[in-house]
Amino acid sequence: MDYQKLLSPVVSEMKPSGIRKFFDIAAQMENVISLGVGEPDFPTPWQVRSAGIHSLEKGKTKYSSNAGMLPLREEIARYMKRKYALSYCPENEILVTVGGSEAIDLCLRAVLTPGDEVIIPQPSYVCYEPMTQLAGGVPVVIETKAEDDFKLTPAQLTAAISDKTKALILPYPCNPTGGIMRKGDLEAIAKVLRDKNILVISDEIYSELTFGGERHVSIASIDGMAERTVVVNGFSKNFSMTGWRLGFACGPKEVLSQITKIHQFAIMCAPTTSQYAAIEALRNCDDAVAAMMEEYDMRRRLMVDGFNRIGLTCREPSGAFYAFPSIASTGLTSEEFCERLLYAKEVAVVPGTAFGKGGEGFIRASYCYSTEHIEEAIRRMGEFIQELKA
Repeated sequence: MDYQKLLSPVVSEMKPSGIRKFFDIAAQMENVISLGVGEPDFPTPWQVRSAGIHSLEKGKTKYSSNAGMLPLREEIARYMKRKYALSYCPENEILVTVGGSEAIDLCLRAVLTPGDEVIIPQPSYVCYEPMTQLAGGVPVVIETKAEDDFKLTPAQLTAAISDKTKALILPYPCNPTGGIMRKGDLEAIAKVLRDKNILVISDEIYSELTFGGERHVSIASIDGMAERTVVVNGFSKNFSMTGWRLGFACGPKEVLSQITKIHQFAIMCAPTTSQYAAIEALRNCDDAVAAMMEEYDMRRRLMVDGFNRIGLTCREPSGAFYAFPSIASTGLTSEEFCERLLYAKEVAVVPGTAFGKGGEGFIRASYCYSTEHIEEAIRRMGEFIQELKA
């Protein structure tokens, strides 16, 4: 077999996730402390697990409709209305997906033809660029800046738009930077887009994880933007349901009808057990989410203070559950810093370059860990910084 000729060049040339390299090394070592995984350490709330178990006990294990169970879509509609002042019709403007990543993939495949451009602010989640390429699109990367709190600016967006632009991915709250876009920021972006035939794919998977007393605002709530935006969200981060693999997309029925067709042929439907559990999460878990948020906020301040104390300048993240400190003072590249830290002190963090070239000079550290875990990691990293100076 000539596998080189057999396999797709697009896939063959695609680089594996930069996050995995250090986890694979760390898995072979003992006593490693990891700040690398973007996964809540809280268990899924008990009432959610109980609802899933109950559905299994009752034998509710058949296919749902392609779009997802109607009672779940109705709960999603109510949730989006009360949380973000967004109105969607459960019958034709909401699709339940296998995680938020599937929803992003569906949106890109539904709108792109070969050569179409997708604007992607970076540093950002690792899937956007390869998914665009798999759909035949061309990623147009905008490198956001630390001095702008890693926000997309109207000037950057305007400069990136061409007659080939089909979509903008808006990844806020942002993994890995913790940056958010406030209402005023979004209104400025909306002003650029209102007269353009460009779809906004707004990845809001961390929408409940914002700090400082300011609630998340969706760009779809800005005047004139609902008709040109698909909001992607889910249950993994907000409700600590990563392994349940459930997300959703909300948007104009003209777009949702097309992405539902792709989902219909590729996936059929999201897991039924997860859908029953998700109904419970949306109805009765506000208190559990608030409790997790309070704990994340405490860990966030602990981590940011720790990084600044040991000499790694770290801006205060306003969303998600990541800190993105600068390691420029060490003179090492992001990749060198992470590799040397792992071998010298058995602490695993992720190089900023895993999230795009604009991440050079930074590392991503997650605070989805206990205070003891974070404090020990910071202590070891402090030793590492001192040894670099010696």
